[in-house]
Amino acid sequence: MDALYGYALELYEFYNYHHARGDPRSKDWPLVENYAPTFVMTVLYLSAVKFLPIYMRNRKPLKLNRLMVVYNLALVALNFHIFKELMVCSWSLGYSYTCQPINYSFDPHELRISKAIWWYYISKGIEYMDTIIFILRKKNDQVSFLHVYHHATMFSLWWIGVKWVAGGQAFFGSMINSWIHVLMYLYYGLSAIGPHMQKYLKWKKYLTQLQLTQFCLGIGNAAAGIYVNCDFPQWMGYALVFYASSIMALFINFYIQAYIAGKRPGGEVKSKKKEEKAE
Repeated sequence: MDALYGYALELYEFYNYHHARGDPRSKDWPLVENYAPTFVMTVLYLSAVKFLPIYMRNRKPLKLNRLMVVYNLALVALNFHIFKELMVCSWSLGYSYTCQPINYSFDPHELRISKAIWWYYISKGIEYMDTIIFILRKKNDQVSFLHVYHHATMFSLWWIGVKWVAGGQAFFGSMINSWIHVLMYLYYGLSAIGPHMQKYLKWKKYLTQLQLTQFCLGIGNAAAGIYVNCDFPQWMGYALVFYASSIMALFINFYIQAYIAGKRPGGEVKSKKKEEKAE
C-alpha cells in the first residue's frame, strides 16, 4: 500500500512539474488549464457510445437532416478557418516542413498559429457529435471501432498539443487534417441535403484515399523531425508517429473492406443501394 501511495505521489509530482512548464500563451485559454474538463467530456462521450444505443433500441430513428446540414457546414467553416490561419501564418514565418522548432513568443503570427491549434483542439470535442448523430439516427454500423477510437483519442491528444506545444512542428498535422475535414464535412453536409445530391457525391472513395495520404504525410513529417533531431519535443514526435500509424492501419483495413472486398469492416457485404442509404 505504501509503495502504491509512493508511485501515485511521484506521478502527481511529475504532472505538476510538467504542468508548470506548459505553453505560456495557451495556459489561461478555455479548457487548457487542466485536463479534467477534457477527461470528463471524453468519459461522457464513451458513456453515450455505450448507453445511447440501448436507449434508442426500441425507438424510431430521428430525422436530423436540417441539423446535420447546419452542423456539417459549420465544421466546414471552422476547419477552413483553422487551415487558412495555419497556412498563411506558417508561410509568413517561413516555417520548415522538415524541422520547425517551437517559438513561445507572442509574435502576432505565432500567436495566431497557437490560437488556430486551440481551435483545432476544440473542434475535436465538437466532433463527438458525429457519433451522437449516428446513434440517434440508428446508423450504428457507422459507429465502428475505428470511428470511436479516433474520436475518443484526438480530443485528449490535442489537449496535450495545445497545452505544451501550440506551434512549431505541431502545425503541420493539424493543418493538413483540417483541410481534409473541410472536404469531409462538405461531403456529409451535401449528403444530408437529400437523395437528389447523390449524383454529386461519387468521390467518397477518393476522400478516404486523401485521408490515408494525410497520415503518410503526417508520419513522414514527424519522423523527419525525429531523424534530424529537431529542436522540438521529441516525445511529441514519437507520439504522433505511433498514433498516426495506428489510425492509418485501421483506415487501410476499412479501405480494403469497403472498396476492395466490398464489405463493411464487420464483414457485411455492402450493396450499392445500401451504400447510398448509409450516407
